[in-house]
Amino acid sequence: MQVITSIAQLRKAINTVKSKGHTVGFVPTMGNLHEGHLDLVKRASDKAQCSVVSIFVNPTQFDRADDLDAYPRTMEADLAKLEAIGTDIVFCPEPKEMYPYGGLVTQVDVPAIGSLLEGSSRPGHFCGVATVVCKLFNIVAPDLAVFGQKDFQQLMVIRQMVADLDMPLEIIGAPTVREKDGLAMSSRNNRLTSEQREIAPVLNKLLEQLKAKLLEGNKAFEVLQEEVISELAKAGFKPDYIKVCHAKTLQLAEQGDSELVILAAAFLGDVRLIDNVPVTLAT
Repeated sequence: MQVITSIAQLRKAINTVKSKGHTVGFVPTMGNLHEGHLDLVKRASDKAQCSVVSIFVNPTQFDRADDLDAYPRTMEADLAKLEAIGTDIVFCPEPKEMYPYGGLVTQVDVPAIGSLLEGSSRPGHFCGVATVVCKLFNIVAPDLAVFGQKDFQQLMVIRQMVADLDMPLEIIGAPTVREKDGLAMSSRNNRLTSEQREIAPVLNKLLEQLKAKLLEGNKAFEVLQEEVISELAKAGFKPDYIKVCHAKTLQLAEQGDSELVILAAAFLGDVRLIDNVPVTLAT
């Protein structure tokens, strides 16, 4: 496994791979890897002859300095996990390598999708995400890239960016990997106290209950959302949003919509958890 820290080195390695006619599969991460990340890497490895993973805690997608500072960094353990599953190349640049001018000068924005939900709660977040992913795509030049569906809105932003900018790669969405109790795997879960970890699965449980009501024909979307918000608060969460949306546009669901997604964000202590559940209604 090659561990590379410079853009020039990585481009040289990718050119060598492509000169052999091999395809490149890419998974961008911010490290602190768990089984969900490794599932993405395995999927990339299955579909391409060379697997590339980036580990970069991107400062431009954090709206709070304390959240950036608290983000767990576990490089040694991450590299060991990636080597164990046969990853070919790991790109782990320093911020100054990615942002030689100290931050965003040129920006990539996908406002129609990126300004909603997470974008509204975390101003500038998706601009930071889209810009760094665009940079990484330009550096790695992958044939395909794999993203988890846990970050549903992020996946939509990336798909839209790739389509709008005519980027020659395939974006693959992978199902959310969950703990046995239903909690979506996330690097942020490590920051939960033992008591909070016991409470955390309630988020997914309530979303599944909401899904069941939708499938039963209940389309009182606002009432259903408020019910979940109330139950989350009772359980000890500080809800940010619970929204039933059209799965293709992320606009609030309307009566005739059949392809839906329930999107949620809530704080448990100072840890912000997100989750989503797709719903397909009978037409």
